[in-house]
Amino acid sequence: MVTRLPVATHQREQFLNVTDQVAEVLKESGVQSGVCTLFVPHTTAAITINENADPDVVSDMLEGLRCIVPHHQDFYRHAEGNSDAHIKTSLLGTSAPVLIENGKLLLGQWQGIYFCEFDGPRSRRLWVKIAAD
Repeated sequence: MVTRLPVATHQREQFLNVTDQVAEVLKESGVQSGVCTLFVPHTTAAITINENADPDVVSDMLEGLRCIVPHHQDFYRHAEGNSDAHIKTSLLGTSAPVLIENGKLLLGQWQGIYFCEFDGPRSRRLWVKIAAD
């Protein structure tokens, strides 16, 4: 079964820590061992796992992505004006697996799960699939 979590973003570019919401889905499933697959069904939003201890990491990542893929470029042709959002989504990806052990997400000490918005603000969804071993 797939759980569809609502995600509300409030800025054009934003990383939202969704670790607790995903952990709650896992808890409700009762699965003790397996894999949690995360999927973002949008073309201008992504998912990533990275440090959640220092908020400067998120700021640095967003600024780094802006430098790598600027919002406006003369060669962009997409009429909606969000070509950069599509590129950033492709760079980060729309899915991520997380191992499950003893009923918990098997993340590193400093890791968190982030929903990455690149064309907000919007009402989005994160799909979560829990599969037992």
